Amino acid sequence: MASVQPIDMHARAMDHLQYIRETMAKASEFTAVPGWGGVAMGITALVAAVLAAGQSSPDTWLAIWFAEGMVAMGVGALAVKHKADQSGEPVLSAPARKFALSFAPPLIVGAILTLVLYRAGLTSAIPGMWLLLYGTGIVTGGAFSVRIVPVMGTCFMVLGALAMFCPFSWSSYFLAGGFGGLHIIFGFIIARRYGG
Repeated sequence: MASVQPIDMHARAMDHLQYIRETMAKASEFTAVPGWGGVAMGITALVAAVLAAGQSSPDTWLAIWFAEGMVAMGVGALAVKHKADQSGEPVLSAPARKFALSFAPPLIVGAILTLVLYRAGLTSAIPGMWLLLYGTGIVTGGAFSVRIVPVMGTCFMVLGALAMFCPFSWSSYFLAGGFGGLHIIFGFIIARRYGG
């Protein structure tokens, strides 16, 4: 008669704990950050930078970037929805709501400050302020996402800080580097490591 080996309860308990930890970590992260959506947003930003660079009127320059902001928001929202649907993650999950509630306030402040700076004739401060506040939103929202997201936000903030001390004539380069280049670079990284 074959002897029955007792079940190693310690090993089994450790397996269960590992599973619980992994499940809780996934439930606390917003993983529907769109990699390919970021790349698409970067491409539209590069187009806007080219169009805006040739403008002599601050009104036209601002209108081009405002239109780009609307396009980017639409692309981003569709990409998040698409990635969430494909991964089976609800778009309005608790981590997604935390991400949105952390990401939105700096963008709202940026919209208000844009109007204030424009009316005061301080358009040269707008590009740096946009990059700084967008980066802030990504860092704060990224606290509820995958690790690479806050790194991307920090890069936006560094670029924005530099832009604050450079001439306005360089603004299209900074915005192209941030909203274009950083979105494309980090979009590829996110798509590769965490899916589309």
